[in-house]
Amino acid sequence: MAPRLIISADGPEAYAGWRDSFAQHAPEIDILSWFDAQTPREEAQYALVWEADDHDLRAMHHMRGILCTGAGVNHLVSSPDFPHHVPLVRMGGGDTGTLMADYVLWACMTLLRDARTWALQQERHVWARNLISRTSASTHVTVLGYGQIGSVVAQRLARAGFRVTAWRRATGETRDGEVRLLGGEEGFASALAGTDLLVNLLPSTSQTRQILNHGSLSLLKRGAGLINVGRGDHLVEADLLALLEAGHLAGAVLDVVSQEPLSPVSPLWDHPAITLTPHVASEASREAQVRYLAQSIAQLERGEMPALLFDHRRGY
Repeated sequence: MAPRLIISADGPEAYAGWRDSFAQHAPEIDILSWFDAQTPREEAQYALVWEADDHDLRAMHHMRGILCTGAGVNHLVSSPDFPHHVPLVRMGGGDTGTLMADYVLWACMTLLRDARTWALQQERHVWARNLISRTSASTHVTVLGYGQIGSVVAQRLARAGFRVTAWRRATGETRDGEVRLLGGEEGFASALAGTDLLVNLLPSTSQTRQILNHGSLSLLKRGAGLINVGRGDHLVEADLLALLEAGHLAGAVLDVVSQEPLSPVSPLWDHPAITLTPHVASEASREAQVRYLAQSIAQLERGEMPALLFDHRRGY
């Protein structure tokens, strides 16, 4: 019997798009709608979700797997009704790492060349030359997080000519090609010291929330830049604004913020040193997502554990 996947992700208006994409790229999977009152939910072995309330989660206790359309799943597992015995798979796939590496490389160049100033000048019809003499070869980038995506990003930046350090949970210092690896609590301050551009790709856990604060960001070189593509709860936004105003930081590119969508009255919108993007850094195509989800379901059907299986003990 073909595996049955019931779709609740992105609301009822998105169901047809998911259904048609599975029909084209993974026809071996039967697709059901969570929003059809006639759908026998108990017959579905898998669920595709983004957000789910407690009632919905209770209805998933019998399933073989829950698949999330995002890489962050804290909003799901924080519910007391989440079925912890059911494997939870985070969104990933080859395109995700490549898209993130492309985005981070763009963000690094944006900060390196002070492209925000050019954009503001264009808005005001001002022709003024802000000459930047820094190069990638003279720029030290530190990447926080060296997992499936962080490693792709760090290696891409190294190939682009940046001097790259990455920090991870595992203790000790080593190298992975051109990337210097530091780890553990004792390596955190060393990783940040002397950094020109800081890229955050950490998962959201009790240990990493608000890790980008006045203390840690002050360790960066004066005039440094921040790129946050991890989670919005990593950054203390008031501390970022204070360090920008003090001149210790020169700019930031934020793809994630603490409240999404960002409040219309947030000071982040209008700050001249901040570039905002609406959580789009590594949004893969629907085709790539479907192929990844089909591969994950096939692994679960064979009794294998997908690489991006959520680990409740580690929190990601």
